[in-house]
Amino acid sequence: MELGDEPHLVGTRCSISGSYFFPPERTMSRAPGCSDATLEDVPLSRSGTLWSYTNAGYQPPDPFVARSDPFVPFCIAAVELADEGIVVLGQCPASVTVDDLSVGMAMELIFEELDRTATEQLMMWKWQPVGWSERKNS
Repeated sequence: MELGDEPHLVGTRCSISGSYFFPPERTMSRAPGCSDATLEDVPLSRSGTLWSYTNAGYQPPDPFVARSDPFVPFCIAAVELADEGIVVLGQCPASVTVDDLSVGMAMELIFEELDRTATEQLMMWKWQPVGWSERKNS
């Protein structure tokens, strides 16, 4: 599967209905009448429309790992993917607050380092308003 130069989230697509699933479905298609379908790994859109959002003002339960002590609230965005029409939840970068968000705005996928060990770098996907990096750096 060719993903291009930028990283993508990977979902699955039902061979019969064309329905997309994220996280990837590995057992069988959840589309009605498609239990015999094959599921193909597909790269998902890197952009979409903000469908809903909220502020996580409390520390989520395990297995969530807080990056600071005390816990610092963060935004969660529900983004409807441009091509697939499914909604994918994800955190926003720490620089994005609920005051920066509005339903219907264009969002883009980014990846931030979650943790690093001597042998691996763990990354996490996040959603930010389109052009956010340029706006915050200007």
